[in-house]
Amino acid sequence: MLKNAQQSELMQLQPTILRFTQMLSAVLQLDAEVVDADLVRIAGTGPYSKFFGKKLNTSSRIFRYILETHREKVVVKSRTDPLCDGCSNKGTCRETAFLGVPIMAEDRCIGVISLVAFTEESRERIKENVQLFSDYIQHISQIVVAKVLASNNEHDDGLDEVFTSLIENMDQGVLVLDGNSRVKYGNQPALNNLNIEREELSRVEVNIQPLSFHNNELKGHQQHIISLGERQELVVGQFHDARGHQLFLMAFHQPNKSFAINEPQPQFTSVIGECKKMRQLKTLISRIASSPSSVLINGESGTGKEVIAHAVHNLSTRSDKPFIAINCAAIPDQLLESELFGYVKGAFTGASNKGKTGLIQAANKGTLFLDEIGDMSMTLQAKLLRVLEEREVMPIGSNTSIPIDIRIVSATNRNFAEMIASNKFREDLYYRLNVIPIHLPPLKEREGDVELLVQFFLDIHTRKIGVSYPGIATEAMARLNAYHWPGNVRELSNLIEYLVNVVPEGDTIDVDLLPPYFEQAKVEHQVESINADECAMSLEEMEKIRIEEAINRLSNRKLVADELGIGIATLYRKIKKYGLSVNSH
Repeated sequence: MLKNAQQSELMQLQPTILRFTQMLSAVLQLDAEVVDADLVRIAGTGPYSKFFGKKLNTSSRIFRYILETHREKVVVKSRTDPLCDGCSNKGTCRETAFLGVPIMAEDRCIGVISLVAFTEESRERIKENVQLFSDYIQHISQIVVAKVLASNNEHDDGLDEVFTSLIENMDQGVLVLDGNSRVKYGNQPALNNLNIEREELSRVEVNIQPLSFHNNELKGHQQHIISLGERQELVVGQFHDARGHQLFLMAFHQPNKSFAINEPQPQFTSVIGECKKMRQLKTLISRIASSPSSVLINGESGTGKEVIAHAVHNLSTRSDKPFIAINCAAIPDQLLESELFGYVKGAFTGASNKGKTGLIQAANKGTLFLDEIGDMSMTLQAKLLRVLEEREVMPIGSNTSIPIDIRIVSATNRNFAEMIASNKFREDLYYRLNVIPIHLPPLKEREGDVELLVQFFLDIHTRKIGVSYPGIATEAMARLNAYHWPGNVRELSNLIEYLVNVVPEGDTIDVDLLPPYFEQAKVEHQVESINADECAMSLEEMEKIRIEEAINRLSNRKLVADELGIGIATLYRKIKKYGLSVNSH
């Protein structure tokens, strides 16, 4: 029941390839697509994030060329390349540039990975970095190929029986999705959470979407909207891959329950940073945590506003009560209202026949975190203001108000002064929310914190993925410190998870694994033992000289790698990169 026959080697690892493609797209800032040797879409981002498992019916000429010739193909001026002639999609093609690289397993081409531009800006990025991007993708794709080859040797007898028995006896809700993201099976706890019968689950169309694609890095439980025909439910869960299928594992505590979603955490465990601004922030949080007053956290996207909200809650007298978070920007307005306020039986078409407890009521005695509050509609703003003024909530369809005692912590990256002036946000609600303002600085202003965060995320992601801790080379760390981090802490976390996935086992994360745009990062690196002329040399030039000197002196490559503090695989890559000759024993 849980296995699809006749799948390609890449499709058998589709969830893994999909995560790899999403991360590659994020770090290179271009859309990406992967197809197998049969021109079946395995993964993709942007316009190519749909119809996985379907064979391409347009734009396949270039892919066929790459599959047949085993050669990369670059198009930096769309619709003018000879391969575009005769394409049925030529007149409406929105692609401005294309870079496709064959995925080679020994002497076989098992698929193609491509980078695609849709704007002039991204076209220029491909045009100016063709060789850099090509070398990088080829290097990373070989790591994926290694996983493909390893999976071919795994024994999988009895997988269906084992998984069916395991899932049916789990206490948490589990949905099983096939390679096309269709729900094929759900255990009883999942059916209970969704308030649906097993027979009905097989009849309705089920769709699962994360609330925010900027936060879909699969880092543990996240909020998802599950559409069951015309009905929608907000469910906390996470995806895991299982040999061509995905398992959606639901959290034990769901947001419509009247108890805590998150376990209390020790104070400041997740607030990483020792720069002056972060120390001041921690002091402020310690002082205001026990107050019942509303808190408004302002900061750029990706700075970690929810982490600060958790810290406020965990240090408060409400720490043993619910902490419930909701993203106001990611949820459709009608669904957001029913999630916040709840509803009674028969309140509207499609409503659960059991009614629903709203998040405001579920957060009673605890903390309600409203992320991206600036995106809330004016109608809901008025209703939220009444809750704050009256300290009571009225579910949709009810005539009875319910007293509540909650602390509101909200967050935004919007400019409220401009929004209030343009009548997009209520001034009276703003003053209710902004009793205690907290400003979270961007990562580029947090001097010295990048290294602390790198070590923190290395620990988190290696534990989650189940691989050994790789460590990071000094030069790679220097480039991370020099980078300007427009995506802030979230971008750093994404990058570290990506690097943990692609670094060879037992190796060190070195500069050759960093995305190409780190080549432009200005790195200041002081070496005490070099003179003023040597100071003008680049880090790469110094590295080449050091490796060459060690090779000539030690001869044995294993000894060279040990002395340099890098893995043998990294040494081989650098020998090839710098064109060094080696006469080893």
